[in-house]
Amino acid sequence: MSFKEIRAEIGADKILAVSKLQPAQKIRDLYEQGQRAFGENYVQEALDKKDLLKDLSDIEWHLIGHLQKNKAKFVVGQFALIHSVDSLELAQTLSRQCENKQVTQKILIQVNLANEESKSGFDKNTVIADWTKLCALPHLTIEGLMTMPPLTETGEEVRPYFKELRELQQTLQKQTDLNQHPLNKLSMGTSNDFRVAIQEGATLVRLGTILFGARN
Repeated sequence: MSFKEIRAEIGADKILAVSKLQPAQKIRDLYEQGQRAFGENYVQEALDKKDLLKDLSDIEWHLIGHLQKNKAKFVVGQFALIHSVDSLELAQTLSRQCENKQVTQKILIQVNLANEESKSGFDKNTVIADWTKLCALPHLTIEGLMTMPPLTETGEEVRPYFKELRELQQTLQKQTDLNQHPLNKLSMGTSNDFRVAIQEGATLVRLGTILFGARN
């Protein structure tokens, strides 16, 4: 599928182009086709690309990879959205760094619904237990939730995880001041399963291979 076809099918506002390990020129090429939101996994790579492409004034950078607490000071105020806040301790660190820099940072809470040891994220019960503390942190705005389900052959196999994240969102919305924390975003779905993710309520799908081709 071409980018134009994908955009027509699911809507430009739902596409996050995953540009990790892709050269800046490929990002520029996709930008010139109308894409604005790009997701990076690695802090230094992302900051380098931000600098290389600073002439693209309305480009929007998202951090989607695992974030270590000791790198929090480098990311606050640098990204439109951090998708990978995977613990209360990381959220607390980000909040302190935001206070130091006098900025507010938009975040998503990453939930590891399959409890995979290879992936980061709150387990479902922990995010519910920690929710009041998360919402009380100053300088952070919780925009929604993110998940990365197990790798499977078909989207149908991961539909239950997408549905579960949407249901968790609905549960948390009932106990949240939505003026302070909108909680209206669901970051879920990739090149393999984005159609199912959209059907289950995804507002952002993280598309890499289908947009850029295979990485070198």
